[in-house]
Amino acid sequence: MPEITDSVEPTEPMAEIEPYLAASWQSQLERLPGQHWPKSTLYVVATPIGNLADLSLRAGYALQLADVIAAEDTRATRVLLQAWGIQTPMLSLHRHNEREQQAAIVQRLAEGARVALVSDAGAPAISDPGGFTVQAVRAAGYDVVALPGASAVTTALMSIGSTTDQHPAFCFLGFLPPKSAARQKQLRAWTSFDGTLMWFEAPHRISAMLKDLLTVFGPVRQVSLARELTKRFEQCVTLPLDQVLQWIAADRFREQGEYVVLLHPPNDAPADTEGEVASPALDAWMDALLAHASTRDAAKIMAQALGQPKDVCYARLLARSGRG
Repeated sequence: MPEITDSVEPTEPMAEIEPYLAASWQSQLERLPGQHWPKSTLYVVATPIGNLADLSLRAGYALQLADVIAAEDTRATRVLLQAWGIQTPMLSLHRHNEREQQAAIVQRLAEGARVALVSDAGAPAISDPGGFTVQAVRAAGYDVVALPGASAVTTALMSIGSTTDQHPAFCFLGFLPPKSAARQKQLRAWTSFDGTLMWFEAPHRISAMLKDLLTVFGPVRQVSLARELTKRFEQCVTLPLDQVLQWIAADRFREQGEYVVLLHPPNDAPADTEGEVASPALDAWMDALLAHASTRDAAKIMAQALGQPKDVCYARLLARSGRG
């Protein structure tokens, strides 16, 4: 549930900041009614992911102006509305009733209503309910207006920096399956992706997920974990896959709070002076590959996991097996 981050020592005297902010906010608020707010429209509103102060002025105005708010969890959204003095009525729209509620929302739009759509936290329809509703509203001929804001996906990417000019691509894959075999099957489908892979994961499954990442992608691939984003105890860490489980185990509080997991591009792994990944754990991983696959097949897997040329991997595996 979103909550206001506890205050820390201010970096500037509040007496100097508050008048400036108050005047600026008031100026922007006065402009909002003059903007375009058509009726018979679904407003998809991003909400804070942990710090209630992250709600934008435009999002707050849309929630106040709406005739009704379709909320994933009305109890969680009520905390946000009360914090901002918003009294708009709500209806429940979650994964288990979204398809049934679509007709009611389309009917409200037909009557000229403005309907706001929110999830518990972050952006609706991004690993949250809302996508089917947006599709149904568009199919019925009504407009959909998205109001951008907080998202755990973009916040994690900004905090970690794994997307660069050399590797701009990223793919967000939501939650992985709860069973290890299904997780590994899905992970193997992405071994050749040359960008950042991202998932959400629950705290009680984070260790099991990381073990499967280690199995599929190897020990030296870099992974970043982001938890408690925008809150007081926010943490972001980047480690090789063979070290990250030790980081989790070092503090029992690290198995609390939902995670954003980012698997870095293959060639983000550290290299030795000859440009080859060097690690005792890598030697053990190569031994395990050679025990279950031919040298040629093991080289293919190793090349995909580490982002190195297949012939280089083949030569290293030959040397490791004693046949090179």
